[in-house]
Amino acid sequence: MLDKFDLTILDELQRDGRLTNAELAQRVGLSAAPCWRRVRALEEAGYIRGYHADIDRQKIGLGVLAFVRLDADRNSGDVTRELEEAIRKIPEVISCHYISGAGTFELQVVAQDLDAFSRLARTVLINLPNVKDLHTSFSLGEVKESRALPLAHLKAAT
Repeated sequence: MLDKFDLTILDELQRDGRLTNAELAQRVGLSAAPCWRRVRALEEAGYIRGYHADIDRQKIGLGVLAFVRLDADRNSGDVTRELEEAIRKIPEVISCHYISGAGTFELQVVAQDLDAFSRLARTVLINLPNVKDLHTSFSLGEVKESRALPLAHLKAAT
């Protein structure tokens, strides 16, 4: 069971994963050694999966963000697993989710420009195993982007 110290650690590390243990301990209200032990325990329990750099996709030349609904021809066992595995291998696909309603998967795809996206869609995505159709929407601007998860529901329970 997570306590208030664990939740504060998670909250602070979501905001800044580069905090030193001393800085984190001060923010959490613990001394350095217990704070370090708690961070390690959260990592080992799978609450903290890793630490990542947040890279600005536009600064590295990936100006197009597309949302691609992929319709599979059949949604069964081996065929679906083969499609999943093929999707995982495409570096331009930065996120993939099973979805309800129309379609099977929703992909987030990045590309340098519309021509690059078009080539990827026509040569790779439409030719994935068991793909029946693609439906694409393009981001016209980002209103909010965050990987930080809300923790208020956990704080209320403690």
